[in-house]
Amino acid sequence: MFGWWGKLLRIDLSSGRHIVNNIDEDVLLKFLGGRGLAAYILWSELQPGVDPLSPLNKLVIAGGPLTGLLLPSSGKLVVAAKSPLTNGYGDGSIGTKAAVNLRKAGYDAIVIEGKARKPSVIFIDNDKIDILPADDLWGLTTVDTELKLIKTFGEDVGVLTIGPAGENLVRFASVISEFGRSGGRPGIGAVMGSKNLKAVVIRGSKDVPLHDLTSLLSISREAYEAIKKSDNYSFWLRQGTMSTIEWANSNSCLPTYNFREGVFDDANKIGGNAMELIKVRQKGCPYCEIPCGNVVKYVINGYENEAELDYENVAMLGSNIGLGDLNKVSDLNYMADAYGMDSISLGNVLAYAVELSEKGLIKERMTWGDYRTFKELIKDITYRRGLGNELANGVRYLSIKLGGDAVKYAMHVKGLEISAYDCHAAPGMALAYGTSPIGAHHKDAWFIATEIKMNRFQYSKEKVERLIWMQNVRGGLFESLTVCRFPWLETSLDLNYYLRFLEIATGVRYVWDDIYLIANRIYTLIRAFWIREYAADGVQWGMQFDTPPARWFEEPLSRGILAGSRLDIDGYRSMLKYYYDLRGWDNNGVPRKSTLKALGLNDVADILSTYVELSD
Repeated sequence: MFGWWGKLLRIDLSSGRHIVNNIDEDVLLKFLGGRGLAAYILWSELQPGVDPLSPLNKLVIAGGPLTGLLLPSSGKLVVAAKSPLTNGYGDGSIGTKAAVNLRKAGYDAIVIEGKARKPSVIFIDNDKIDILPADDLWGLTTVDTELKLIKTFGEDVGVLTIGPAGENLVRFASVISEFGRSGGRPGIGAVMGSKNLKAVVIRGSKDVPLHDLTSLLSISREAYEAIKKSDNYSFWLRQGTMSTIEWANSNSCLPTYNFREGVFDDANKIGGNAMELIKVRQKGCPYCEIPCGNVVKYVINGYENEAELDYENVAMLGSNIGLGDLNKVSDLNYMADAYGMDSISLGNVLAYAVELSEKGLIKERMTWGDYRTFKELIKDITYRRGLGNELANGVRYLSIKLGGDAVKYAMHVKGLEISAYDCHAAPGMALAYGTSPIGAHHKDAWFIATEIKMNRFQYSKEKVERLIWMQNVRGGLFESLTVCRFPWLETSLDLNYYLRFLEIATGVRYVWDDIYLIANRIYTLIRAFWIREYAADGVQWGMQFDTPPARWFEEPLSRGILAGSRLDIDGYRSMLKYYYDLRGWDNNGVPRKSTLKALGLNDVADILSTYVELSD
């Protein structure tokens, strides 16, 4: 094969043994890699109903056929497992040297299973695999851990690590690389922690077998030049995603006060223009021409430090918790990265705590913008102390425990806290959250801008069709190739480049119908995974799991140009049913038997039918 190695490295932490398995060529052709391969592995290998924090869960680290090649922004990999936050499928992508090294080490994916007897580090050096003690690293921040590992193994290695949040099984702990690159929102860092795995260090020096290297380098140069000629290129280099703060505020979709509002009075103090005043440099993934990481130097009471900012973490740790000071927002974000937890979920649980306090549903007292209390609460979450111990399980867990009105204020879908777009007046974006394959995340379909251009108050089939197309491209193609979507999204690089890259690298010609088929296969397999896992826990699947929180339907915006706006439940349900129909799922969101067979998932149909009745 070209483009793929056809090799999977399997490491059993319980026994200390490893083996290299062949990956069937048909699997790679049908799922590409990255998310597709990870979903296939987890479906095929996990025992239904497995505890996500038990040794029986498996951690998958996967690249795709374009990962690590000399192409725009190709330094991405996927980390995946059954999620301890949602009890469903969970994954995330990270831009890191570890992605390049994974491919150069000769593997398409790594599967890590079992549990080490004591804190450990996996060191992969091409064909040599070692499981090393990590007692001296346990308890360290992600920053200190990576610095020590680089000093030990060299500057050329790629490092994936967890911080104290992952060690203490915070259910939204993430995997961190390169001092602030974060992935695995649904608690993949906690899965590592449950396995006593502090870090994975990878070095590779092999050349990935390619169908036509000369042509690949030629078209890659062409694509890089096209990126640099984009009208948006120079502004992107200045602000990256941070300009979205001002944009979202002007369009009444900036999450504010636990998603109660869409505008924030101090948005200009935390937005892209404010960021430029304290920016010191940029960071990007390997082979990136449009680095999105804005590194700022922040100062608080004479204390100086650096943090890497983007829109999502600033909105969630800024406006959503009522904090309008970018220096303080930067400090909270640094803490999230250093302790190793997802900043989006963190911003949600902090906002949830404030609202619970406001409503008198918890005894702790706190207010919006309370920076000092937030700092202490982040530490308490990390080390599971007091209220922090409850918040460490995410808003869904705590809302169920408290019951009553507390359920109304928990902003999540399927247990994953909502990322940074308020949807009181955005039914299409709400549907994107509702149908995201990992829970309420924007990565699969950043639909809000498209919706505003179309007609944000419209509940239409056209929106649903456009949304599925966007999911298939963003969540199907990009997450499985596995490369960054920003060259296409932010500098308008022609999507057809990616089909050309794929054909030249692998020698296999894919047309867009092939890609959409693969994407539908991946989305449907992930949906089957959710249904199986919930059924194994005695939970019947239904439309409610694809419906965003009641707040957006019941509590209208009270401020801004869209005051009075809220979602219409009947309109939303009509869009959701049409979405199901287009995906070939029944009215409860369960894939039909005919759909599974048409997608080449006959074995999935056989297994799923033992848990739920499948429509023809």
